[in-house]
Amino acid sequence: MPIDLKDTQDVYKDAGESVDFIILNLNRDDHEEDLDGVRELSDRIQAIKRSMRIRRADGNLNIAFGFSYSAWTYLFPNSNVPKELEDFQPIKGPKYTAVATPGDLFLHVRAADEGIVYEVVDQIMGFARYFTTVEDETKGFRYLEGRAIIGFIDGTENPEVIESSEYAVIGDEDPEFINGSYAFAQKYLHNMDNWKGLSTEDQEKAIGRRKYTDLELKEEEKLPNAHNIASKDEYGGVEHKIVRMNVPFSNPAENETGTYFIGYSRYFAVTKRMLINMFTKSDRILDFSTPISGTEFFIPSKSVLDQIVDGER
Repeated sequence: MPIDLKDTQDVYKDAGESVDFIILNLNRDDHEEDLDGVRELSDRIQAIKRSMRIRRADGNLNIAFGFSYSAWTYLFPNSNVPKELEDFQPIKGPKYTAVATPGDLFLHVRAADEGIVYEVVDQIMGFARYFTTVEDETKGFRYLEGRAIIGFIDGTENPEVIESSEYAVIGDEDPEFINGSYAFAQKYLHNMDNWKGLSTEDQEKAIGRRKYTDLELKEEEKLPNAHNIASKDEYGGVEHKIVRMNVPFSNPAENETGTYFIGYSRYFAVTKRMLINMFTKSDRILDFSTPISGTEFFIPSKSVLDQIVDGER
């Protein structure tokens, strides 16, 4: 059974210029009320997207909507669970910990400008706020030249667009949930003063690449725990990839700046191994970047969303 990209949500496309990440918790006071709300929301999101794409055909609107393990098993207790959907557990390294935080529903909305993102999120929350509370909302943006907020070109290790679905979309290894995806959402706060205090050479050794040209350093030039070493997954002697759409966020007047890491994967095991490597090897970037959240979500195919809408889950 081949992957059908017409059936996938927007998990393998570009990160957008303006971005809003939203994590919601279900009220859990009334199961039927929550389930009815989720069914309507699953239907409305697709309709809102179709409408906005007509209103702003040039807006490059993309939306991903998903469920945590906790939400899926609560809402659909008689349904099978996607094979690699789980409650994310903290990963403790010798110096730092990848924390686990709560969340039931996940929205990743991005477009060419903030006006489109605002209109879409406002319409979605017009339905969602009656049966959910907000765990977190983070507004991201495309930084200059598409660089990470720490100044390096981001997404270098991403697969090419033509190949990205192979790494981001579930295939026939889980046929009931084919064309879905696993998303991992994680926020980092950066100590920008300390990072900026490093010389460019030391920053490059920490990342493993040249800052301005993005050329990879020779192995002997990198720190042993350079980011592009520590974050790799080479399980079984083969490099495994995911699709990242990381974006910066900031309240600069409050001196709060960070990166919202979002990774879409066909196999969540790949994302988890990357995280285990980063934290057990004390990735150098963690000396300047503190994780403050971490949750896994399943992003259903459009077909599975239709099943939810029709009461078949």
